[in-house]
Amino acid sequence: MCLQEKLDEYFEWFHKNPELSYEEYATTAKIKEILKTEGIGILSCDLETGVVAVIEGEKDGPVQALRCDIDGLPIQEETGLGYASRYAGRMHACGHDFHIVAGIGCAILLNERKSELAGTVKIIFQPAEESSLGALKVLETDALGDVEQIWGIHADPTNEAGVIGIREGYVTAAVDRFVINVRGTGCHGAHPDDGIDPVPAASAIVQGFQTVTARNINAFHPALISVTRIEAGNTWNVIPENAVMEGTVRTMDRKDRILIEKRMREIVEYTARAYGAEADLEWIAGPPATYNDGEMVLKCAQTAKRCGFQTVPEESSMGGDDFAFYEEKISGCYMKIGTGKGQLIHQPGFMIDKKVIFPAAQYLSALFVGKN
Repeated sequence: MCLQEKLDEYFEWFHKNPELSYEEYATTAKIKEILKTEGIGILSCDLETGVVAVIEGEKDGPVQALRCDIDGLPIQEETGLGYASRYAGRMHACGHDFHIVAGIGCAILLNERKSELAGTVKIIFQPAEESSLGALKVLETDALGDVEQIWGIHADPTNEAGVIGIREGYVTAAVDRFVINVRGTGCHGAHPDDGIDPVPAASAIVQGFQTVTARNINAFHPALISVTRIEAGNTWNVIPENAVMEGTVRTMDRKDRILIEKRMREIVEYTARAYGAEADLEWIAGPPATYNDGEMVLKCAQTAKRCGFQTVPEESSMGGDDFAFYEEKISGCYMKIGTGKGQLIHQPGFMIDKKVIFPAAQYLSALFVGKN
């Protein structure tokens, strides 16, 4: 069986067997099984799920890494594929099955060409990217202590197979979560003067947030605040004691990220007080913005041209990726590989065009050893 056929077979297995964040035990075991069969080294590191493969070249050179995430999503698949997910309510709706197999293919090709490889390549099959914190599990180990550059990939259903999106600078946003608790005094709905209604206070806080991005942030800086959940009360004739809100903040600029948190805390505290209520904001920091190193971008583009890929400017996204945690310590580059136009990621009909898998593996290996 040729490598392309192997990769297609592996892809179908991973697609049929998605596992959620921090639960990727079968996925981890399958990756290890394949790597061992192919004679590829596995780094010993303290990861409950996830794997780090190691290919050591026969020439002196730097230590580099490739990140490939491995978790699925809690989504019911609606693709109609013959190899659709075997599990109700779980699917690879973000292309991580493609990432896994492209990484495996890259490892196999590099292992075959050790004599041409200068330095060492570590391929990280990372757990729990969808949690936004899985990269931290890898960083807690000593797996990346000697890595000088790290590369990341993502499936891109907005472009056809054979197209790679790449651009210098910020390409995904910092991702933060907030939870707000507004505390009033409950009372009968017919006698609001007997209590303190947290609902209008919560509503005013939501409206106040909209002025932050409109009036406190440079108009040329991407930033948003989204309140995505509001809960208050449980019946029609009782004013509740509390209102709870939850949402997300997305920013590209580090200073904007700090300023938005400060302004939100001020709005929450003083708006609630103006309504006679009290409120607090819990801020749950996620990954920072992903930034593409200029020299690495140039290498990506040159390698793509050699491998017959078309390159297009990578679109900025207010989505995030925990790949950015690696970039706080290591120079990085995050690229998007066209996987055939269709439903977007995180949708039940999302699909990968299998014809991109082998060329993607060839391209990734070429980043480390030159022309295939």
